[in-house]
Amino acid sequence: MCGILGSINYSFDSDCLDTMSHRGPDDSGLETFLVKGNTVQLAHRRLSIIDLSAAGHQPMSSFCKNYAIIFNGEIYNHLELRKRLPNDIPYKSHSDTETLLYHLKQNGINGIKEVNGIFAFAFLDKRLSKMFLTRDPFGVKPLYYHIDNNKLIFASEIRPIRTLVETTLDKEALASLLRLRYNAAPKTLHKEIKKLRPGHYLEIDLGEDIDCCNKAFLRTLPETVNINTKDSLSRYGQILEAAVTRQLLSDVEIGILLSGGVDSAIIASLAQKNYKGNLKAFTIGFEGNHSEDEIEKAAETAHCLNLDHHHKKISFNDFLSTTRECVRIVEEPLATTSLIPMYFLSELASKHVKVVLTGQGADESLGGYKKYKLELIRHLLPKLIRNSILPIARLFQLTNEGVHRGTKALGIENEMQRFLAVYEIFTTQEIEKLINAKDTLSLKTLNYFYHELRCGVKDRPVERMMALDARMNLADDLLNYTDKISMHFSLECRVPMLDVELVHFIESLPQELKIDFSGGKLIHKKFAEQILPKSVINRKKLGFQSPTNNWFRSESDAIGRILLKKGTYFSEVFNQPMIEQILRDHNAGQNREKQIFLLLSLFFWLENLTIEKSTVVVEE
Repeated sequence: MCGILGSINYSFDSDCLDTMSHRGPDDSGLETFLVKGNTVQLAHRRLSIIDLSAAGHQPMSSFCKNYAIIFNGEIYNHLELRKRLPNDIPYKSHSDTETLLYHLKQNGINGIKEVNGIFAFAFLDKRLSKMFLTRDPFGVKPLYYHIDNNKLIFASEIRPIRTLVETTLDKEALASLLRLRYNAAPKTLHKEIKKLRPGHYLEIDLGEDIDCCNKAFLRTLPETVNINTKDSLSRYGQILEAAVTRQLLSDVEIGILLSGGVDSAIIASLAQKNYKGNLKAFTIGFEGNHSEDEIEKAAETAHCLNLDHHHKKISFNDFLSTTRECVRIVEEPLATTSLIPMYFLSELASKHVKVVLTGQGADESLGGYKKYKLELIRHLLPKLIRNSILPIARLFQLTNEGVHRGTKALGIENEMQRFLAVYEIFTTQEIEKLINAKDTLSLKTLNYFYHELRCGVKDRPVERMMALDARMNLADDLLNYTDKISMHFSLECRVPMLDVELVHFIESLPQELKIDFSGGKLIHKKFAEQILPKSVINRKKLGFQSPTNNWFRSESDAIGRILLKKGTYFSEVFNQPMIEQILRDHNAGQNREKQIFLLLSLFFWLENLTIEKSTVVVEE
């Protein structure tokens, strides 16, 4: 994993590149190319994982000098791709970057459909006078860009772009963030900065006038195959193990982020089986008596698998003091409290290894969340009962906010509107009260991915919801903070459950093999029975969570002093009486945990802009 930075007709220097030095402490490079009167700069910060020698230096050019690349990520099938290329290529390294360079030279940008990996890259084709910016199918690696007439700048992070570009707070994007809990690509809170959608590339024609075209290459949903349970289980195990084995490809030591759940345990078991050496495992817990603490369960798993286990506990003081720093690192405010333990987990792991595997990505494609089960239940209920559930839920004041949102959505007939109701952190009415703006963006984004993926090939709405989550929620929420925080500590984080062959197989399976009324991840857990003890498989699902629901009540005064402080940038944007009401509701027993965390994130994000003496202004 690395950091990339490039431009067309924008001039930047090594100081700008070094704002991402954490992404690549091992090497750096900056080169300039002239193409039809346009000045193209390509720059790179390198974290050496495959081929640690100077031969892996970037920017990397082909032997004929007509092609160049800067690349962030890993290509897991690069050895297979290299075998298909002509035998007369004078390779200088055994790096996956050089394989990708010649694969694209040979096959053009359409060759990206054959690549299995996580990536964001810029590929310069001087013969065609074109440059291509590309992001992997599930958006594991971020890529941001700004276009202004005949000028363009792009990077792995927002920070270097903002050294050159004045930006404005985008109220439309803010409204969507408050609803979805994250900003789905192509939007960011900076009106002038966009991020490339997962599974897309930006084709840039380097003519007299620069012309940009955004195109999709993401795999659409496959048709459902006819396969029996025995064959599907055997095939699932083979494909999953192949995915894990591929992602062990490295010239440095690898570890595993280990929770108390089944997903990371399966990945750890398969990795330990195929890894040359003793795998190190890392877990974060919480001080005090918290049900979210997974250290004991993870330690049991580590013992069963003979892993070298490292762990650490954090407190509320750690949590609050780190939130501000995490917001700065991630660059985009989120409502996801698990980014805080990810900070300490990455810090812990980085002291021992440069690469880690994670179990992230299993819940979306395999139906592991409660909202999928509620969507299944919905279709068994007569319309009259569906419409009666929300008043009953309000009467009993459901404290599980995910279940509350799911039950609230049961009576909505329109599929996209129902999905939005399941996702939303704040309702449209609450958003208007908070910032005096309407969310007109979220539904458009959902519909875009729905049609690009050909979601209609799936018979049941729950499968369509799962597919959308795998391309939207993951990319710009969970994977976004995972990339930014792990790379802050110069740590590469790999996600075997998002191997493109594995996800394609899972999405082709009949729904009944993934989820039913008893729960989700059925084939996943069935396979786990072959390699893990039952005590690990049957544990209650915790997710990678923080005990913030209780912390925000016990520390409500401290939270109030932050969010209700007068004269802040935050107080200019947000309606303070509405903030007070949210805090009161949480203290009275309603679960406003994610809302409060998102508001805290936004407070610190706006504060960071002020500290940086930002040119960002509030759009009226």
